[in-house]
Amino acid sequence: MSSPRTVTVLGSTGSVGTQALDIVRANPDRFRVVGLTAGGSNPELFDRQVAEFAPACPDFYAGLGEDASTEAAGRPCDVVLNAITGAVGLRPTLAALDAGNTLALANKESLIVGGPLVVERAKPGQIVPVDSEHSALAQCLRSGRPDEVRRLVLTASGGPFRGRTVDELHDVTVAEALAHPTWDMGPVVTINSATLVNKGLEVIEAHLLFGVPIDRIEVVVHPTSVVHSMVEFVDGATLVQASPPTMLIPISLGLNWPDRVPDTAPPVDWTRPETWEFFPLDDEAFPAVSLAKRAATMGGTAPAIYNAANEVCVQAFREGRLSFTQIVPTVAAVLSRDDVPLTPGASLAVEDVLAADAWARHQAVQGGAIVGERGGNRG
Repeated sequence: MSSPRTVTVLGSTGSVGTQALDIVRANPDRFRVVGLTAGGSNPELFDRQVAEFAPACPDFYAGLGEDASTEAAGRPCDVVLNAITGAVGLRPTLAALDAGNTLALANKESLIVGGPLVVERAKPGQIVPVDSEHSALAQCLRSGRPDEVRRLVLTASGGPFRGRTVDELHDVTVAEALAHPTWDMGPVVTINSATLVNKGLEVIEAHLLFGVPIDRIEVVVHPTSVVHSMVEFVDGATLVQASPPTMLIPISLGLNWPDRVPDTAPPVDWTRPETWEFFPLDDEAFPAVSLAKRAATMGGTAPAIYNAANEVCVQAFREGRLSFTQIVPTVAAVLSRDDVPLTPGASLAVEDVLAADAWARHQAVQGGAIVGERGGNRG
């Protein structure tokens, strides 16, 4: 067997980061950690991780914060796993691409806010998706040529409020929004899943990753999350990727692409009865996906504005200053402003993205304050 792949993990103390290190521990002949970074919210865990992995690497790099992640991502290695949450992952993503490292991308926000800036920096095959839905699409797409693809279908669990009407969502509490029925994720991603903003971000991500037009990407609700996504081909065939709901498989593929890591997770047990249900998306109760498609169609910095405004609104909701049902309308209001800074994709630079991000956060704070006065989160 060849020498182990060298891996740098950005966001090592988060959900994806810790699971990636579990995979490394289980496969010491395949992977060797050469760098770890984290945001600093769990310094004790980070110190334990460094103490565990640093002795095996004489050039080991460890650090906290965005600057450390950018530095680590630009150091030579086989794979950089970007598992940072939020738009702060953009500079590390660009650093990994510029260094020629394979980028296992769990930080969807950096692709979304960077858009064409990220896509143009990436060499063919350099970005490997780690989101379960995009990993599923990548696996299914290996079965056909690009011109044979009719549409991509992303599955959504529906979150904790699947089936509720708009009126039934007004009094949602933070605790309820954080009680996801299927996945164990961080608070921001979990609330984004409850509003379906996360699925909107994933639609934009799929468009950028695979070059499929936004009107040929659909979302369907699949509560059990066994089917992670599907690709429909022009002859009417649809390929699905199915496995029990776990991030271990897409993370292991991200680290080892295009090869699979044996025995990463248990498969579906076909000796037991299994029912797969699919439901159409309720755009009235959950308009976040439609709004994301609008942002993608606007192009340029619009997806960055969508993401930044949402991050501010999620924080306001968590702090009791904004109701659950006002998160997406506030994001929509920011995107609809006459002075929205839409730098075209062809001339997009990092400074444009960061300026649009800051503008959107300021506007969301103002909009959220106005909405909050009308009636904030009652939870």
